[in-house]
Amino acid sequence: MGIQRATVVIIGGGHNGLAMSKRLTDRGIDHVVLEQADVADSWRNQRWDSFTLLTPNWQTKLPGAAYEGDDPDGFTDRAGIVGFLEDYSRRVDAPVRSNTRVVAVRPADDGYQVETDDGTWGCQCVVLAAGANRLPSVPAFAEALPAHVLSVNPLAYRHPDELPLGGVLVVGAASTGIQLAEEIHASGRPVTISVGEHVRMPRTYRGRDIQHWMEAIGRLDERYDEIEEILRARAVASPQLVGTPDRRTVDLNRLTDAGVQVRGRVGAIRDGVALFSGGLTNHCALADQKLDRLLDEIDTWIDEHGDGDVAPSERFDRTRLPADAPLSLDLGKGEINAVVWATGFRPDLSWLELPVFDGSGRLRHDGGVVDAPGLYYLGATFLRRRKSSFIHGAEDDTADLADHLEQHVRRPGGQRLVPT
Repeated sequence: MGIQRATVVIIGGGHNGLAMSKRLTDRGIDHVVLEQADVADSWRNQRWDSFTLLTPNWQTKLPGAAYEGDDPDGFTDRAGIVGFLEDYSRRVDAPVRSNTRVVAVRPADDGYQVETDDGTWGCQCVVLAAGANRLPSVPAFAEALPAHVLSVNPLAYRHPDELPLGGVLVVGAASTGIQLAEEIHASGRPVTISVGEHVRMPRTYRGRDIQHWMEAIGRLDERYDEIEEILRARAVASPQLVGTPDRRTVDLNRLTDAGVQVRGRVGAIRDGVALFSGGLTNHCALADQKLDRLLDEIDTWIDEHGDGDVAPSERFDRTRLPADAPLSLDLGKGEINAVVWATGFRPDLSWLELPVFDGSGRLRHDGGVVDAPGLYYLGATFLRRRKSSFIHGAEDDTADLADHLEQHVRRPGGQRLVPT
């Protein structure tokens, strides 16, 4: 088979890849979307059974499409988001090549060569819309777990009954960690949660979903080039939010009231003993302070702009912690039979054979414009805006990057490739 050609190759058939496909179609730029499995595969096969979006349904939108159901304040489950994306792919007539795995992206005289397990594509531009959160970020010391302790990451976890009976250590207290800690504890298994830096956030405030206020005050639209320490901002954990029909807030206080044990951040495992940092109190105090500042900002906005009939201002109890939380936990005694690593995710761009990584292995890019002409990146946390990691963040991010891409392919002297 000869080299197939398109002006743009989009790698990834998730919501970012499909949104970029819509943008390019609207601009008359020929392209192909390469997906290693099927559209929305990661949503279908790498989410636990009770998974729901953290954002309310009214925020579920992509270029040219939005939630059309009768529960705008509800939260879409795994099957719902898969259906939404499959319908979106059909609606925008995205040129998806399913079951096509990319094995290498290399430079070429006229742009790039994308090698797959089903042939090679030549193109002027490549959009990396897969891999930003492809792999679980499990610390290396996880290998020191005692042999009897099951080690599980959120991409493999489905429901508590897959875990052995007995205690479970959940490492991480961002959105995934608190959701899984609550669910696993409700199954009757004793749970200990390891807590580092985190973002405390109520599900609702003054009668509205917190995402309503985050949009109103402009927090979700904050741009990457307005932030002094963008690398640090991109490393901040996702907020402690859960999408449930009762719109409940799940924070450390709710977990401890239910009987979950709270410990500091796991720093090492030595001789079968998990060692926790002594920074638990400081981490929780900082999260409480940041929450109060956010609520103050919302209150000020309401005072200045009004927002209909809202509930009175309120503040939440400080995070309640044990007086002397132990700094170690012997995993070899049989009290802990599983560890769930809710420690975030990392990119998988191992097939990108280009000199575009810094000394720490991070992709060099300026808001998704990679340090290589015609190469673009989508899906990373705070890529261009604080909302970039949410589904609706793809609307603005793809508009910006599609504009930049169009200028690149239509620049004076630029050579547009003819599809074959």
